[in-house]
Amino acid sequence: MTTHRFMGGMVATAAGVLAGAEIVVEGDRITAIRPLSDTVGAFDLAGGWVLPGFIDTQVNGGGGVLFNDDTSVDGIAAIGAAHARFGTTAFLPTLISDTPDRIAVALDAVDAAIAAGVPGVVGVHIEGPVLNPARKGTHDPAMFRALDDELLPILTRRRRGRVMVTLAPEMASPDGIAALLAAGVIVSIGHSEADYETALAAFTQGVTGITHLFNAMPPLVQRQPGLAGAALDDPRPWCGLIVDDVHVARPVLRVAMRCRPFDRMMLVTDAMPSVGNGDGDFMLQGRRIHVENGRCSHADGTLAGSDLDMASAVRNSVAVFDIPPDRAAMLAAAHPAAFLGLGNERGRLASGLRADWVVLDAGLQPIATHIARQHLPA
Repeated sequence: MTTHRFMGGMVATAAGVLAGAEIVVEGDRITAIRPLSDTVGAFDLAGGWVLPGFIDTQVNGGGGVLFNDDTSVDGIAAIGAAHARFGTTAFLPTLISDTPDRIAVALDAVDAAIAAGVPGVVGVHIEGPVLNPARKGTHDPAMFRALDDELLPILTRRRRGRVMVTLAPEMASPDGIAALLAAGVIVSIGHSEADYETALAAFTQGVTGITHLFNAMPPLVQRQPGLAGAALDDPRPWCGLIVDDVHVARPVLRVAMRCRPFDRMMLVTDAMPSVGNGDGDFMLQGRRIHVENGRCSHADGTLAGSDLDMASAVRNSVAVFDIPPDRAAMLAAAHPAAFLGLGNERGRLASGLRADWVVLDAGLQPIATHIARQHLPA
């Protein structure tokens, strides 16, 4: 049993924010959180925060590694280590549209990573290849295909962690989507031209996510609300937001936050290999991606994921939405945990949950990340 003591700052627990606290851990679980009775041996936060560990459902890469290029246990571990420096304690390695064979390899690799105990891996996100070419974004349309008898068995095979699939519902049959849902796959809509009615039908069927709201979908128009309008109007799905001052303008982010239930909004990074890798230009399916001023883009200007880490997303959210850090942390921890069906394990600082947290300084820059039994400096 180990006791971690914090003074001089705020600790965001499930029961409320404490001005200093001690967190008692046994194994990989929190057994108690209580106010400090004294400050002996306590770490001085100097105005900083202890927040629940962040959970990122869309991580294409990090630390110089792109998941599409390195679908190995070591590659996944390198991506996780890069993001752990920024407070991410759970993540889904995300495969951008690829062939069925590569998708199968990626799914098997994540199974192996979980079995090997790679810190933070809780499943996998397969983004594509059942997408609409009209909203391809950075995906290679040559990889796009139907949700057919070759792809479905790969996606629906029982796995060790969560399996999330982003698809365009107008490109898939209701029966195909039903097969994914029946197998426990978390289905999210993205890279789609779905109209309002198609989106609502998908939500009613059991689709629970919107992948990077506003990006790779038509804009809201007064007589054509489309997917974006359905996401703003319907409270059921969880919506991912990339809060990096590149993908979505701040006023639009604020409109979305006012329209939707707060607990159905979550932060994602859509991170590329540049995160945790300095300047980090990289190759994506044969095309060079330039990284500059937090923007990842092709030569033609098309955005190609992001250079965003989760600590920056939380810090940006405090400024964009004018909310305190503990509220911003809900967007990065409790809400994605609920979306993944892991709310009884992760996403909050509470007795019985995993001992995952991040320590931030007064400027909300990461100092250290604690993942179960591992304490990692930023």
